Amino acid sequence: MTSATQPAAAPSPAGAPPPAAVRPRTAAGYREAARAVLPADVWDFLEGGADEEETLRSNTEAFRRVRLRPRMLTGTTVCDTSVTVLGQTWSVPVGVAPTAHHALFHETGEGAVVAGAASLGLPVVVSSLAGAALEELRALTAAPLWFQLYPLRDPQDTEALVRRAESAGCDALVVTVDAPRLGRRHRDLANGFRVPPHIRPANLPGSPDTSDPAGHALTAFRPGADWSLLRELRRLTVLPLVVKGVLTAEDTELAARHGADAIVVSNHGGRQLDGAPATLDVLPEVVDAAAGRFPVLLDGGVRRGRDVAAALALGADAVLVGRPVLEALAVGGREGVRDLLTLLSEEFENTLFLSGRPRAAALTPDLLSPPYRPVRQPAGPAAPASAPVPAPVPAPAPVSGGEKVIDAGDLHRSLADPVLRTMTFLNEITQRHPDAISFAPGRPRTDLLDTGQVLDDIRRYLDDVERRHGPGHRRRTLLQYGPSSGFIREHIARMLAVEEGLTVDPDSVVVTVGCQEALFLTLRALFASPRDVLLLPEPCYVGATGAARLLDLNVAAVPDGPPEALAARVAAVATAQRDRGMRPVACYVVPDAANPQGTTLGLGTRRQLLDTAAEHDLLLLEDTPYRPFTMSDHVPTLKALDRDRRVVRLGTFAKSAFPGARLGYAVADQRVDDGTGGHPLADDLAAVKSMVTVNSSALSQAAVGGLLLRTGHDLHTANARIRSSYHAALRRALETLERLFPSGHREACGVSWNRPDGGFFLTLTVPFAADDALLALSAEQYGVIWTPMRYFAVDPPAPGTLPVRDRTLRLSCSALEPEQVEEGLERLARLIGDRTAGRSRVPDRVRVRRGDPRDHH
Repeated sequence: MTSATQPAAAPSPAGAPPPAAVRPRTAAGYREAARAVLPADVWDFLEGGADEEETLRSNTEAFRRVRLRPRMLTGTTVCDTSVTVLGQTWSVPVGVAPTAHHALFHETGEGAVVAGAASLGLPVVVSSLAGAALEELRALTAAPLWFQLYPLRDPQDTEALVRRAESAGCDALVVTVDAPRLGRRHRDLANGFRVPPHIRPANLPGSPDTSDPAGHALTAFRPGADWSLLRELRRLTVLPLVVKGVLTAEDTELAARHGADAIVVSNHGGRQLDGAPATLDVLPEVVDAAAGRFPVLLDGGVRRGRDVAAALALGADAVLVGRPVLEALAVGGREGVRDLLTLLSEEFENTLFLSGRPRAAALTPDLLSPPYRPVRQPAGPAAPASAPVPAPVPAPAPVSGGEKVIDAGDLHRSLADPVLRTMTFLNEITQRHPDAISFAPGRPRTDLLDTGQVLDDIRRYLDDVERRHGPGHRRRTLLQYGPSSGFIREHIARMLAVEEGLTVDPDSVVVTVGCQEALFLTLRALFASPRDVLLLPEPCYVGATGAARLLDLNVAAVPDGPPEALAARVAAVATAQRDRGMRPVACYVVPDAANPQGTTLGLGTRRQLLDTAAEHDLLLLEDTPYRPFTMSDHVPTLKALDRDRRVVRLGTFAKSAFPGARLGYAVADQRVDDGTGGHPLADDLAAVKSMVTVNSSALSQAAVGGLLLRTGHDLHTANARIRSSYHAALRRALETLERLFPSGHREACGVSWNRPDGGFFLTLTVPFAADDALLALSAEQYGVIWTPMRYFAVDPPAPGTLPVRDRTLRLSCSALEPEQVEEGLERLARLIGDRTAGRSRVPDRVRVRRGDPRDHH
């Protein structure tokens, strides 16, 4: 068998037609000629389908069953083969379907296909996996050029593709909805099929490795997408949205309700779900459901001009052709494509003429025998091609029992925002590879804690309550609802005084369910107007970005850059927002060992931030989870430096006590003028909390209160042992990186890292895309897991760019022993070495130590 790692043979020079004596005269002839010139495994990749290939066969068999009813003496002398789709005229109702990796079949690839179709004025749908740049393909044709979009796991990549399609001048987006993963294609599995390494997608950000089509789909395609995807895309673009992969009336109605501009009846050429119906068989059902609201196209099984006529007779507006185009490409390059499309066009025109039908756009079911007459509603006035087609909301049908089903499109739009699911893929990868060394979870160590001590701390706190307040208070404290603001506020205020010399009125403290609730309550209270804007420095902790999405807040990204210049960047963004008529309200900031970079801000930068906040009338939301674990002497917190009540301090006991307590706090001492003397902002946070979680767990408050009593309200000193373990792991990481990538070598291979002052995290920058596909490869073949820094982006990258953050990995050492850190980095260095050397191989067997796959914070 010829290996797929070699390019397919081309029988004639690029763009040259096959000799006239052997030029096929039908699509079937091109198929046989292609089989003779393509390597066996490439042929199987092209022609194969899913599982037993029943759906693959049914597509063509459905057309073979069609019989025509020609009409005589109709006076037809000329046939109009043109149709109008999305406001554009096609000379023949035939377009080229999206197919991947054209260079497998001929060295001229997608350029030859677009040029061949352009000579007839026919449209082409360019695949996401095309090997030629959209801009180059657009320059080759004046005919419609559509771009096929797979919804990608990374929302930034999806948006980048949309933006690139727009800037390249594409006329529509074709959203493929039937491939959240690839079907089981037994021919490819048997052949061990791989796309040769020189054939790579030219338009995907980072040009990822797609040599294993199924593996790439598993790691790159977005799982769990629902119909709200169309609304997401509609917010991104004014291009018409064509939904490809619809096979039922129900999905047709949903496509209409969610703003589709057209649909393609498609079963992915029989390559996805085997046992799905032939597209021609379900076409009438879909056309009935569409009811003239938008164009309906069909692909799958079209091999002859009369097949095109049959599809239009059953209501399709046009068809797309895939495999025959690639077969013709393999045989004759650009001229082969042009010849194949010419054959289909001539066959279609001949079918119209000999059946007595003068116009393609007027074909009806009575062309077919026996006649099939679906109920079709006349189409109304055409809507602009760039706008979604509004659909009336049907009145609810009477219900007599049965399960209530909620349409995902009726839920809050934030639930479809990918930022809410950024860690799902990490969890999936970790669960599949439990023996990999994981630098992903930002978890504190709990193996050095004593669970019995937690119970003792609860008793200690309750004893103190009874001693101070008398009998009965123990029971009421532990078993009854408590105040929304919490009952350990005085202890938190005392802790801040002992650890930081910070004087805090206990009335300005609110005890929360983790720091995440503290952030959520603060945002909810502060942001009231559609003009209000939250500033988020990039890269940003995903919990802050996610909370803003849930609350429908306007967000402005503060670009990444040198930490010492952060205040200037905040000032520039605040000014730009005011120039747009918006009102910057607050800026979120993590000054100590920040997640995800591990950055600690210097004293000068902190003072500059306070000055900027005063100048631009901002609040600073200071999040401090990693402050107890920096190495050098503490720089004062922003709150400790605050003299104008510009800082809302957000804190947590997840790291300094234990995560299971789920306890945090907010210090919100800003005065709120209510016309009656005013009150602290903390009162408003407590009021919001009373409608959300009512009060924080009494058991958790007792555990943390007892811990504070036991340690003299000094958790910094009490955590010395754990802090030492974090520092040892981080030092080992930095030492190992120096050993693996010594000066000179690191510059040569494009590797760099930062040197945090303690905390959980550091970052490693590499010369290639650090995306989900690479993460999956890293876990499977190298036994090491990490977090892509792109997860922490606020804004997507500019189209066609690969910013530094998208080449950067976040490494967390907090949950690992120093020996595991060293071994994990050695595995990672092997991956980097193989990648920079241009090799794609399974590495030597690596030793593994079992890790814990949970809690990728």
